[in-house]
Amino acid sequence: MKYFFPLLFIILLSTCAGIPEKTEIVTEIDTETVENIEIEEDLSIFIPEPESDLPITSFPEIWGYVIAGQESALRRGFPITDVGYFGAEVNMYGRLANVPNRQNLSSFNGRVHLAVTCFNYALSYFVLLPESPQRALLINDLVAATRNFDGLNLDFENIPPMSGDAFLSFLRELRAAMPDKILSVALYARTRTITNDVYDYEKIAPLVDRIFVMGYDLHWSGGPAGPVASLQWGRDVANYSLRTIGAEKLVLGIPFYGRAWADQNHHRALVYPTTQRLIETYNAEVKRENGIPTFNYNVNIGVTVYFEDVYSLSARMELYKSLGVRAIGFWRIGQETPQVWNILRVE
Repeated sequence: MKYFFPLLFIILLSTCAGIPEKTEIVTEIDTETVENIEIEEDLSIFIPEPESDLPITSFPEIWGYVIAGQESALRRGFPITDVGYFGAEVNMYGRLANVPNRQNLSSFNGRVHLAVTCFNYALSYFVLLPESPQRALLINDLVAATRNFDGLNLDFENIPPMSGDAFLSFLRELRAAMPDKILSVALYARTRTITNDVYDYEKIAPLVDRIFVMGYDLHWSGGPAGPVASLQWGRDVANYSLRTIGAEKLVLGIPFYGRAWADQNHHRALVYPTTQRLIETYNAEVKRENGIPTFNYNVNIGVTVYFEDVYSLSARMELYKSLGVRAIGFWRIGQETPQVWNILRVE
């Protein structure tokens, strides 16, 4: 029995061996239903007309995530003060892995933060357990890896509800172990206080230097079509974040990416009666491939796309600026329209 727990630990954590594309993660949107969000025109938000002249928006801090292996997306002269260098992860053993080489961004003159992800509930639970060997080893790994960086940016997006206090104590330990580094966390967007929230802004804010609020994925690939971040929702996220975090520690995330939704999904398992209906409906010709029946049929599929261009980004940045936001951040550099760099400045 002495080998049972380590074996169970490895089995439970093995699903976190790879990092999914961040924009595909299912986030915890706190609105009751996406369908109830207002989509009517809001006259209190200025929306520039296409082809109109755009203002230059400035912020004291402008963050941007850069993916390891795609460092060339960060061009010299971009108005960026802080880079979240993305790619390090907590592996299936609870140890830090895939730490990018800081020298690959040696031409960038701003601050570089080591971004570390963990997207697995079981893994998060075990590495956050107070006084556990996995937690102690991970903290040692994080402290050692961050020596070559200006700060550490934690992106733990699937923490079990029972681990809220453990997460807070984990941040306290990290803060004490890295007094000369900038400690930041990336948290889901909120528009209101949620009961027993693992990502409670007011509890986390005193323990870190910055909170990067991921102001995107209002609509995501597994739900109904809609803006990745509507301006009305973004305004609510900004106002709540400013109240609970404060302007000095808030970095409000802005999406550079869009999403596409198809009105039909034909990737599915088929029972025999359904297969027969498809053959009859589309008059499909059944062939045999090494003894297995197969057929093809064609359908028209409608696709809805929401994306960000320089006008929507300008409207969003001007909105956040008017509300008192001092720092913004982008997910992620390399996904943007190049025109955005013409309307953005560092104060």
